[in-house]
Amino acid sequence: MDTDFERAPIGVLEVSPDGVVRDGNATAASVLDVAPDAVAGEPIGRVFPESVEGQVPGAFETPPDAEQSFEAYYPDLDRWLVVDLVPAAEVVYVYLRDETDAHRREQQLDSLRSDLRRLTIGNELLADVLGDLVSASTREEIAETICRQLGETDIYEFAWVGERAVGSTEIVLRAAAGTTGRTLDRIETALDGDADLPELRAIERGEPTVVESLGADESVPETIRRAAFADGLGSLLAVPLTYGSSVYGVVGVYATEKDAFSERERESFGTVGTMAGFAIKAARNQSLLTAERVVELTLRVSDPATPFVAAVSDTDTRIDVTGVIPQGEELLCYVETETDQRGPEAVATALAEHESVVATRTVGKHDDGGSIELRQRAETPLGQLLSQGGTVRSATFGPDGDRVVVELPLSEDVRRIADAITRRYDAEVLAKRERRRDERTTGEIRDGLTARLTDRQEEALRTAFFADYFESPRGSSAEEVADALGITGPTLLHHLRAGQRKLLAELFEATDRRLDPDRSSDGT
Repeated sequence: MDTDFERAPIGVLEVSPDGVVRDGNATAASVLDVAPDAVAGEPIGRVFPESVEGQVPGAFETPPDAEQSFEAYYPDLDRWLVVDLVPAAEVVYVYLRDETDAHRREQQLDSLRSDLRRLTIGNELLADVLGDLVSASTREEIAETICRQLGETDIYEFAWVGERAVGSTEIVLRAAAGTTGRTLDRIETALDGDADLPELRAIERGEPTVVESLGADESVPETIRRAAFADGLGSLLAVPLTYGSSVYGVVGVYATEKDAFSERERESFGTVGTMAGFAIKAARNQSLLTAERVVELTLRVSDPATPFVAAVSDTDTRIDVTGVIPQGEELLCYVETETDQRGPEAVATALAEHESVVATRTVGKHDDGGSIELRQRAETPLGQLLSQGGTVRSATFGPDGDRVVVELPLSEDVRRIADAITRRYDAEVLAKRERRRDERTTGEIRDGLTARLTDRQEEALRTAFFADYFESPRGSSAEEVADALGITGPTLLHHLRAGQRKLLAELFEATDRRLDPDRSSDGT
């Protein structure tokens, strides 16, 4: 071979017109991963590894009479090669260039561009979901909003939302959108059975669950894997709809690509799940607040899972729950107790021994009892009732019986809620009645006043009230109330002043309107 060809920075082969390699330089041998002395005399088809189209050997089926250029991937070499054929007198020169690094750089750039595009679309999409959730007023609208926004997009194939049945892991399909194919049919069938769906696992864990390869992940029921394969689906993300310790449902998002959900997307969807859970909670509260008619449910709750039941058994005294403030995965409760000469400390000690109780504090004493602050985990009958949009109107536990009265909006499946509570705990329904809201004007007044407050202001005022902060002498200091809320003293005082100002403004404005309904807004 010519010395210049031997020293060339690219691979060079000298091939006869009928396709027999005469010679090649060291670079060509290296590119083709063959020994330098093993190319001469070999057919071109043996020197070149197989590619998808076999372009180089095919070019010598008839003697080449014009320049040709090919670019192909060679799996055996794991390389991209650019091959130029240049016919000359009685010889064809084959030039080889390894373009693997360039191809991989381009693939990386394409991947980054794709990720950036997907991230941009995803962020805009999730922003739209969050924006629409703010205006959704019912649970049906919330479910339809999520499905419409996620399912009818270019980056996801379809989405569905399921609602969690109270007190169990069962979920019921609420809405779906997108190209659901046969996969959604199989999901609905699985919901009626006992299949271990990824969506159910997301509810149990309370965090997003990803299946990166639907066809290969054996944790997914086989019927769904087969349907997903037929529908061309590659992966899914299941996101629980949560607020505090309550899980209201789940959204399942399906995509055609495997590994379609990046870590950043999972975090973003976690935000959507929390926002949707908050929206569902707010919708339930609003439903109760604005309902003309409500359901009043009276239950006997004698389950030892309730700390009040256990404490009554130990102390033989009566406990009245006067205030319940949900705080994420815990409930902050204030109770009044009737005790003997031992005082409320004995009841507080008995309550503190219960496994669900985090902390207790004696707030105040009086002649025949006292007040106690109690922090307990939300996984109790009271916590379950509150998580379903109920309002605890009264709760009394004592030797004469245990009674809990809760209000629920008519839009809730009251029978299902009652069945779930009585199935899970030692409880029974004593009475159920439907009534008009105007039968309780006090409740309406309270709801109207608290509607002006932020959640934090209401929480601060409610906690301070039940902790006897406003009594004289005070049953709790500002520091103790702030500690119960997990905030600083100055922050507590800020919330109290802001809340009191709003309540007084509502009171005096309402009084002025009653006294002089024609009074102008400027006071004249």
